[in-house]
This record gives sequence, structure tokens and C-alpha cells, in this order.
Amino acid sequence: MKSATKDKKPAENLLFLTGKLAEKSLHKILAEVQSNPKTPPFKYRIQQIGVSVAALMTPELIARRLKETGDADKVILPGLCLGDISQLEAQYGVPVERGPNDLKDLPQYFGHAGVTPDLSQYDVQIFAEIVDAPFLSVEDIIKKAQQYKSQGANVIDLGCLPAVPFLHLTDTVKALKALNFKVSVDSLNTDDLLTAGHAGADFLLSLTENTLWVAKEVASTPILIPAKPHSLPSLYRAIEACLKAGKPFIADAILDPIHFGLTNSIVRYQKLRKKYPDIQMMMGIGNLTELTDADTTGISALLFGIISELNINAVLATSVSAHAVNAVAEADIARRMMHAAKNDDRLPRGYSNGLLGLHDRRPFTYSADEVKEIAGMIKDPSFRIQVTQNGVHIYNRDGIHESTDPFALYPHLKVDNDASHAFYLGVELARAQIAWQLKKRYVQDQELEWGVNTKPQEQTNKTAHREASIKERKEASKKANQDDI
Repeated sequence: MKSATKDKKPAENLLFLTGKLAEKSLHKILAEVQSNPKTPPFKYRIQQIGVSVAALMTPELIARRLKETGDADKVILPGLCLGDISQLEAQYGVPVERGPNDLKDLPQYFGHAGVTPDLSQYDVQIFAEIVDAPFLSVEDIIKKAQQYKSQGANVIDLGCLPAVPFLHLTDTVKALKALNFKVSVDSLNTDDLLTAGHAGADFLLSLTENTLWVAKEVASTPILIPAKPHSLPSLYRAIEACLKAGKPFIADAILDPIHFGLTNSIVRYQKLRKKYPDIQMMMGIGNLTELTDADTTGISALLFGIISELNINAVLATSVSAHAVNAVAEADIARRMMHAAKNDDRLPRGYSNGLLGLHDRRPFTYSADEVKEIAGMIKDPSFRIQVTQNGVHIYNRDGIHESTDPFALYPHLKVDNDASHAFYLGVELARAQIAWQLKKRYVQDQELEWGVNTKPQEQTNKTAHREASIKERKEASKKANQDDI
């Protein structure tokens, strides 16, 4: 039998690279993290590599200034260090990874042992409805189907409209199937459903006990709904008929909008699941996401919490209203979060920021006093901007200024004759003000995070305006010299 000493994993040696301004804070935070008994044991060394701001590091600069890593098992870079870091791993022969963007997030970084939660799994299928399919060409339907698939949809639902002919329904279903899409067709017209079924549709929405005969004519899986609104007995009869015939099906108790039966409809889903613990169930979420003037991220989170608790297997999502444009993508994030939290027997916190569109869990990581301490170390004219609970702080070697209104800061900036710098500071101060107002995390030179709405940032745009301004001034100076001659 091996001794406990032999089995004990040796403490990891970590090398943290940082800049001049962050070095003191990094020492303090790492000491706190290391003293926490819940943190896995580790040793660390900090290397300050001669830049004032850690975010200015690049892999090329690090490779030039850091020749060897000593006994380090791993090198941790600032989270905002841009570029390909694989070259550093090849040079040093040890793993190199980015830490969090903000030093104050290091405790959480170590708390998760540097491992991102696994959101690769889910147990809810997303049916994404193209509600205006009869008015779109086959090519346009395919484009929209591809968009929904990229957002996470598993099935493309073709919505039929009352009294509107869908003359290219067969061609559309076959075209989508040829591209390996799973297809459902949603119609109250049995002729549409039969046409779709014969064309190869995988699912038919929605059949009742009165139209269940359609399911006998085609191989498609029926989605069952009550023949009368709110009538569970009607739905039960349709379910029993399918069970008796051995026909696969999915049952939907129908989610109603707020003030038109929402609470009772949720109770119906609970009753349906209690009566039939093992059947496949669907919930259409559009009656809440589309018909409520509220941000759909929170609605999606709450609905998928209910869906997870009730073991509902599929949702029908729509993106019609402008405010619900990301309903499919949000459904994808929500189903993965809830699946992971359920498996971990945990609250759905700390899995993803995808549904935190307006606020952040920890918006203000620095106090006003800490910002003043940092500002006191600045020896150059470049402006730094930080946000605390008190407001927006901007500082350089000439002093620090604070306000909740960017316009109040302008007289202190002295950028009257530098259009490019004024433009840059205007953009950054506007972002900072928005972050303060909404209680969001602000990091200078970084886009604000908007959850699923966050777009990749084009790095070259951040410097292009500056380069254009310099070119303009050079040309103006050259022209002025020529005029003097």
C-alpha cells in the first residue's frame, strides 16, 4: 500500500507574467488565494517584464524578454494578452495559458481549477420555426434554416399560415432533407400535414385526437395538442391512442401568454408529466418570448429552468419580434446551462454569461481608493479609465478625475487639438458611463459584454482612427510648409 505522502500530488509551480502597475496587486491577490484552504496547493513566482500595462504584452514581446521559465510547471499570462501563445509553449516547453481579464477574478479562476464548465451536453431539442415560410422562396428558407442551425436549432419548423397556399411545400421539405436538416411542418390544415409527411417531414405540428388519423398515413412523428384549448383529457386520449398503436409522438400542453392562462398552463405541463413520467414532451416558448415586452434572456432562463425540472424534451422557438431576435441562440445557451446545473445538482450560477445581457455578477472589482492608489503610480501622460461604484475615473500623471457624467470630465482632458485622442476618449468614456449605469464590468479598450449579443471585436479598428489622424496632421503640416515657401 502506498503511503499518503507518496500519493500526494506535488504543489504546482506557477509563473505569472505581469506589468509594472499590476505587480503589487498581483502579489497581494495571489497571497490571499494561496492562503485559502479550499485552493489546491501551488507555488508561484511573478515576473514583471517591463511594460506598464499588462494588456500591452504580446507573445512576441514576451518571447524576447523572457528567455527561460526556471522550474515553472505552467506560465500564466494576463487575460488581455492578445496573439497566438502556442509559440511560447514551444519555446518554453511548458503549458502557457491566459488568466482572467481582471486580477480580481483570480480567486474564481483558482476556484474552478482553471477548468471551464462543460456545456457541450444538453437534453432538449430546439425546433426553430420559420413563421413566414409560405412567403419565402426555397432558397430563402434554406438561408434562414442555416442561420437557425448555427444558433443551435436541431429541427427546422416550417410554419404554414391559414388560408395562405404553400405551393412549394413539397419542394421545400425535400430541399431541406437533402441538406440533412430535420424538418417539421406546423399547420392546422390536414392537407398541408399530409403533403409534408409524404415529402419526408420528420415531425408534424400539431395533431389532436380528431386529426390523429393523419399520423397513420405518414411516417412522421406527430406533435399532439389538446383538441379543445386547455383540455388535458383530450390530450390524454390522443396520447393513449398513440401508445396503443405503438406510434412515437411528442405531447404539448400549450404554454399560454401572461394574463391569458400562463400559470394554469404551467400547471398543465406538471400534471402531464406526473401522469406520463416517460413520454416525450414539448413546450412552445414563443407565447412568452414574443408576447412580453421584456428582455428574452431572463425569460429563457426561467422557462428552461421549468423545462429542466419537468424533463421536457423539446421546445418550439420563434424569432419574429425584433426584441426576440436571439430566441434560438438563447434557448441553446439556457438548455446547456440547465442540463449542466442539473447534473451537478447545483444552482444555475457560474456556468455561462450568455444570458447576462444587461448586468454582471461582479461589476465593480475595484474600489475608489484602490483606483486612487493605482493612479498615484502613473508617470506618463496616457489616460487610464476605470469604473467603480462611485462612478467613472480617468487619470494620468497629471491627476485623477471622477464623475458619473463624461461631459463633466472633458475640461480636464486637454485634448482640444487632438481629434483622434478626443474621439478615443469619447468612445471609452461613453462605454464606462453605460457600464456604471447598468452595473456592468468595464475594461478599457474592450467591448462591453452583452451575453449572447456580444460580437467579436475587430482589433484593427481600435488603432485605425489614430493612424488616420496622424496621417492627416502630417499632410496638413506638409501643406502649411509648402504654403510658407
